[in-house]
Amino acid sequence: MAQADDSDDGMDEFMEKFKTQKYKNAFTESNWEEEFDKVPMFMKSAPEQIDPVKHPELACIQSIIHDDDRPPEEQAKSLKDEGNEYFKEKNYKKAIVAYTAGLKKNCSDSDLNAILYTNRAATHFHLGNMRSALNDATAAKKLKPDHIKAIIRGAQCCMELRNYAVALQWCDEGLRILPTEKKLQELRATADKQKRAADRDARKAKAKEKKERNERGVLLAAIKERGIRLLKPEQPQRRGSDSEDDGADVSAAAMAELHLDGLSTQEATGAQVYLDEQGVLHWPVLFLYPEYRQTDFISAFCENSSFIDHLVVMFGEELPPWDTDRKYYPQNLQLFFEDHEKGHVYEVDLEKSLLSILQHPGCSVKAGTPSFIVLVKESPFCKQFLSGKKVQRLK
Repeated sequence: MAQADDSDDGMDEFMEKFKTQKYKNAFTESNWEEEFDKVPMFMKSAPEQIDPVKHPELACIQSIIHDDDRPPEEQAKSLKDEGNEYFKEKNYKKAIVAYTAGLKKNCSDSDLNAILYTNRAATHFHLGNMRSALNDATAAKKLKPDHIKAIIRGAQCCMELRNYAVALQWCDEGLRILPTEKKLQELRATADKQKRAADRDARKAKAKEKKERNERGVLLAAIKERGIRLLKPEQPQRRGSDSEDDGADVSAAAMAELHLDGLSTQEATGAQVYLDEQGVLHWPVLFLYPEYRQTDFISAFCENSSFIDHLVVMFGEELPPWDTDRKYYPQNLQLFFEDHEKGHVYEVDLEKSLLSILQHPGCSVKAGTPSFIVLVKESPFCKQFLSGKKVQRLK
């Protein structure tokens, strides 16, 4: 748009001066036919030999029409120069078109082709097309192995792609050709520093992963040792697996694949069961209040703590705002869990510890979070909720 504005401003100035001075080169009645005959569009016949000085417009048209008659090397060089002009103007997309057209001429000058590839690599680099830039730099180096500009560009691309080991290879290759090249020396120093840092980070990540894997193994062993059953979300049976033992040991199957499914809670907190330094398990536990469609989440319920310990804190001095009837006092509450396989409901003794309940054969941990239903004893909702269910009280 700026160029268009400049052109318009120049035309206004050009036309403005004719208000004060006469146009000197205008056609006259005596020469207008002669002058029109010089314009290609109005020529009656073209001269046999076109002189670029006398007929510059015809020479330009002839050049366009007969461009393919020029040698491929000459055409490729013109396109390279055109691309360079676009590059200087930061019109990188048009520069790529020009360099690509030059390469398509398939000229026999390998040095010229290497320059076309290198220049196109630079253009791709400025557009952020690092893979394409690296491919062009590689093609240029293949045509001209000692082409330092191509080698520098290849090293720069590898740095941007964070492939520091390959960047070092490019730098070393270039420095063998030109040991004093400052850019390559700087690139090599940076690549070496970044590679060392990346290698160090990779070692740390590997050590951390190994530590977490070992901790997870110890955790799973502790859960298995306690006889706690873990349920994973249901998954379709794998084709070709018809073994009778596939569903025999739910805990063992869960143990084998508990990186997420068996131990990660689905709660927004992301809390997970963990084993403390004393070898005690702490579980994320969910309390459900179906009467009011409310829940409570305890992120770390010690396995040795009793349910009443938590209920006294939760429903002690201050009752929850949703308990409008003021009936959720600890002494009024009953706790239940469901047997997901048999459909039975078990009433929990509030004085029992979490561990003793999790070890019951009818109890299982789903999605890494034990869940319990809390009801008000002998309330109409409690009777309605338990109606039709097989309720058993744990001894």
